[in-house]
Amino acid sequence: MKYTQLGRTGLKVSRLVLGTMNFGPQTDEADSHAIMDSALGAGINFFDTANVYGWGENKGRTETIIGNWFAKGGERRDKVVLATKVYGNMAADGEAWPNHDKLSAVNIRRAVDASLKRLKTDYIDLYQFHHIDRSTPFEEIWQAIDVLVQQGKILYAGSSNFPGYKIAQANETAARRGSFGLVSEQCLYNLAERRAEMEVIPAAQDYGLGVIPWSPLHGGLLGGVIKKEVEGGRRASGRAADALADPTERARIQAYEDLLEKHGLEPGEAALAWLLTRPGVTGPIVGPRTAEQLDSAIRAVGLELSEDLLEGLDEIFPGPGPSPEAFAW
Repeated sequence: MKYTQLGRTGLKVSRLVLGTMNFGPQTDEADSHAIMDSALGAGINFFDTANVYGWGENKGRTETIIGNWFAKGGERRDKVVLATKVYGNMAADGEAWPNHDKLSAVNIRRAVDASLKRLKTDYIDLYQFHHIDRSTPFEEIWQAIDVLVQQGKILYAGSSNFPGYKIAQANETAARRGSFGLVSEQCLYNLAERRAEMEVIPAAQDYGLGVIPWSPLHGGLLGGVIKKEVEGGRRASGRAADALADPTERARIQAYEDLLEKHGLEPGEAALAWLLTRPGVTGPIVGPRTAEQLDSAIRAVGLELSEDLLEGLDEIFPGPGPSPEAFAW
């Protein structure tokens, strides 16, 4: 495994991030524990979750599964850089009581204590804002975060799904307060979805945030979906199915798969390896449902993509270009 610094911090994290969103809804606890053991054994030390994972009536279930894994001992907690998130409403379904969501000081305090209890730990390495809160000023947010840092409940704060201007607002406010500010941004970024290159990634780089791409395979679209459909009769679903319904997009994905077959590479592994070449990227989040999917993701770290291949990928999936040139003269 390869490691890098998380943004401007001194914290060393693996170039792959273990995403846990499937733990509970799609992967049972025993298999989830096995995947986490395998990831740690392969050197992946950066685990990402969120308080709402588990979804519906099972919100918090994923954090509980991770907490039960930590409780097995073996220095599991000490070896892991643990990231979770706050924003979503954690009240029981049908009981959307005020102040049980978003980024008010009262909800941040409530949410972090609940996450710590489920995770069976006394601190969170990276506490991330899952979405912007248009109703709460950053002065209030940073006051709450600074208290948690002083209490030792969290070490760093990060963002997720923030536009570039909100990253700037957040860290300018933090600087005025003498707070450390955001150290990471978790955003949708992959070969098929490169709009983050216009504003989000440049803002993250300028303010010293590590970029953590989610959905690196764009809902399976970049994982060899057409080949799987032809060879095994496995139909695409969700975002991938919607994209393939467009003849132009289907032709683009076919060209992508043909290019990688020419180079003897698996599409999903190449898509992850491409992200690891991108400026500012700390590491993509991989969300394996099985041990085989984890093994495939790990192989991506060792791939070296040729300049010829990178140029070919840019031709198929051209980026938007920098801002403001992407939309102005």
